[in-house]
Amino acid sequence: MAGTGGYFASLGLPAPEILPWLVGGFELLAGIAILVGFQTRIAAILLAAFCIATAFIGHAGDVTAILKNFALAGGFVVLAGAGAGAYGLDRQARERRY
Repeated sequence: MAGTGGYFASLGLPAPEILPWLVGGFELLAGIAILVGFQTRIAAILLAAFCIATAFIGHAGDVTAILKNFALAGGFVVLAGAGAGAYGLDRQARERRY
């Protein structure tokens, strides 16, 4: 975390001591939400926006990393459109209502 905080500080981001923990927590929680299919569309949209923001803030000048982040964002947008899979919590809750 110290190395990541140092990198964030070099980018001029605020609170470089705390920001890596917040980013890591967001990525972990959103990833778990997608894995279990809980609020899949919201998590996917947030992660897509995060990938685009990260491409421009954290990977400026590294074309490969920028394109990787765009590809990830595109995948998250597709996931947001499709929603949770058959075993996802979102789908199971919707089926119980009908």
